[in-house]
Amino acid sequence: MSVNIKISNISKSYGAVIALNDISLDINSGELFGFIGPDGAGKTSLFRILTSLILPTSGLASIGEFNVVKDFKDIRRNTGYMPGRFSLYLDLTVEENLNFYASIFNTTVKQNYELIKDIYEQIEPFKKRRAGDLSGGMKQKLALSCALIHSPKLIILDEPTTGVDAVSRMEFWELLKKMQNMGMTILVSTPYMDEAALCDRVVLMQNGNLLAVDSPSNIVKAYKGELFAVKANNMHPLIDELLTLKNTSQVFRFGETIHITSTQGDAVDYVTIVKKHLAEKGYEDVIISKVDPVIEDCFLALMDKDVE
Repeated sequence: MSVNIKISNISKSYGAVIALNDISLDINSGELFGFIGPDGAGKTSLFRILTSLILPTSGLASIGEFNVVKDFKDIRRNTGYMPGRFSLYLDLTVEENLNFYASIFNTTVKQNYELIKDIYEQIEPFKKRRAGDLSGGMKQKLALSCALIHSPKLIILDEPTTGVDAVSRMEFWELLKKMQNMGMTILVSTPYMDEAALCDRVVLMQNGNLLAVDSPSNIVKAYKGELFAVKANNMHPLIDELLTLKNTSQVFRFGETIHITSTQGDAVDYVTIVKKHLAEKGYEDVIISKVDPVIEDCFLALMDKDVE
């Protein structure tokens, strides 16, 4: 029920703007694969190429045995796509939207109900409600039901949980895991690093380039240097002060702290040097603690390296 994906030297330009820069990527059948990157990284352009909605400027891509340019009808029959912006008919009810999308693919809700049951059961009590009157989480579940109603082998989701509350986000990812267990290949882009950690593998993207491709755990393991979280009484100018430190490769704001990376071998000595430096500059209540990197630290470090 799943397919593999092969992307070979794909580029996409919009005039002078390069959205994708000669990228190559293989995605395994049955994989839950995540795409991480800021706006403009190229995620949506790649998804639209894979769903045959736009043509690449150069390069090749295939989903299973089908070429995304030559076999676009087969691609659309075998792929479910959930774009970043809610795109169902707002004036139709939940039930009417689902029946409409089922009819496009010559199927019925009854025929494929078991496929969408876990999702649709949560919004079925509101099936007579217009889509435009649904909450964010309910719109999300309706969109996913419509994307799945024709029993696709591949599902592509473009930032499906943006603007959705934390509980609905968690429920949504539980549904994705169930879909994967059914054998489906899933591609998902997300701005949330905690969601990225739930994928089998992720690709980190910036300015149309691939910065890293691996499992979240392996990306974290590859982080270079020792990471520390720093707090002080005056946080606003602290980041600029930390940027002047020797033996420090990365300085990023991270929640209520600032993360800095030491290239010095002795962690104790490094902490002593940082505290002394900040005390001399008039900072008080300085707290420095060693922390384990997460995928967001790795992404920020790779983005910084890419800019250089």
